[in-house]
Amino acid sequence: MKLGKRVGVLVVFAGVVATASAAPSVYPTGVTIYDPARTWNGYTVLSPLATQAVIVIDMNGNVVKRWDDFNSSAGGPARVLPGGGVIGAKGARPPYQEALELVQRDFDGKVLWSFNHSEEIELRDAGKVWSSRQHHDWQRVDFPAGYYSPDATPAVSGSNTLILTHTHHKLPAVADVNLEDDRLIEVTPDGRIVWEWTAGEHIDELGFAPDARAAIKAAADVNAARNSFDWLHVNSATYLGPNRWFDAGDQRFAPTNVIISSRQASLLAIVARDGKVVWRLGPDFSATEELKKIRQIIGQHHAHLIPKGLPGAGNLLVFDNGGSSGYGFAGPIAPNGVGAFARSTSRVLEINPVTLELVWSYTAPRFFSTNISSAQRLPNGNTLVTEGAGGRMFEVVVDGTIVWEYMNPLFEGPRQSNDVYRAYRLPYDWIPQLKRPTEKAVTPPALGNFSVP
Repeated sequence: MKLGKRVGVLVVFAGVVATASAAPSVYPTGVTIYDPARTWNGYTVLSPLATQAVIVIDMNGNVVKRWDDFNSSAGGPARVLPGGGVIGAKGARPPYQEALELVQRDFDGKVLWSFNHSEEIELRDAGKVWSSRQHHDWQRVDFPAGYYSPDATPAVSGSNTLILTHTHHKLPAVADVNLEDDRLIEVTPDGRIVWEWTAGEHIDELGFAPDARAAIKAAADVNAARNSFDWLHVNSATYLGPNRWFDAGDQRFAPTNVIISSRQASLLAIVARDGKVVWRLGPDFSATEELKKIRQIIGQHHAHLIPKGLPGAGNLLVFDNGGSSGYGFAGPIAPNGVGAFARSTSRVLEINPVTLELVWSYTAPRFFSTNISSAQRLPNGNTLVTEGAGGRMFEVVVDGTIVWEYMNPLFEGPRQSNDVYRAYRLPYDWIPQLKRPTEKAVTPPALGNFSVP
């Protein structure tokens, strides 16, 4: 197949490609930096990819709680609720990167709630089964952004749940192949689906220029052998939650509207309850002067509005991965032939979603995670960053100073991976079953003095 010089093509992102690396093969793990006076201290909840568990650590990296039989590699983040219970994904359906079930358990592991009835699917070795088809994200309606804010206390039960799912269908407006499309559903506590939205049905609202539409169709041909084309690859979906923009009368930011992030298209969008796309960032960041100042966002993850009660509330926070992503655009294809854009560094961005002013950003030499990853605004104004590929989490001050750093020491699975999908910090009293730990500062040795005997 020949492609025009002005059409970028996105090839498959779903698989994992092993590549040679010049990174160190021996390095410290666990907590390597900790300044208790400058951090927001609490427990950190890890959703590792290769370890089939949800893990809670204290500020010194000690594992204080572990729930087994969860699968973040299929379903994305796990979250701990007040009272010490947990919600996360269970089961998997390779190669579709989706979970079979979303499950809530109490501190001791007892199942309190589950959802697995979105679509009937064909499962290898089990025939037809019902499945949630959940992937990458989910959120409770009373838990803005899915992480701690002093202004919101999520209920243990009785709340609706937003679930990011897959559905298969054909939409010629997107491509002439079977689509693995992204679908949002909202379910009640008793499992009824009360709202749904399918991305492919709204392709005309997502800002794709003609060359991008052509690139999507070309990429569909490349991916046809998989029998399903994951054309948009939405990797986060989050209720906006209460916010100052809606309080001031901007209906685009209604609290139950949903912001989505498409890795494949380097696109963020807000979906209203009537299904319309009412706000969009990307895919082309050269379209306006405001977007040019932000610069091209590539393959991003975890787009959300900072919840009320936290510094920067109402601003958009997103992990801008870099790597390769994007469809079309006039210009050269990336050197590796994947995507319209490529960059080998990551950024964390805080953006005013109304004026598009870049309020704050973090980047650094060698800071790079080509996939997964996240950012959480903490009550003291710091930001907890998950540099997911490589299993590094760190808390950073506004001026860029790192005051806590943790390297996941669990290397498991076929690739011996320590990757972490997302990490969240929460107050000690959210898990009352645990005794509050002692906090001990960690000062790393000077680089020139660190050696292995």
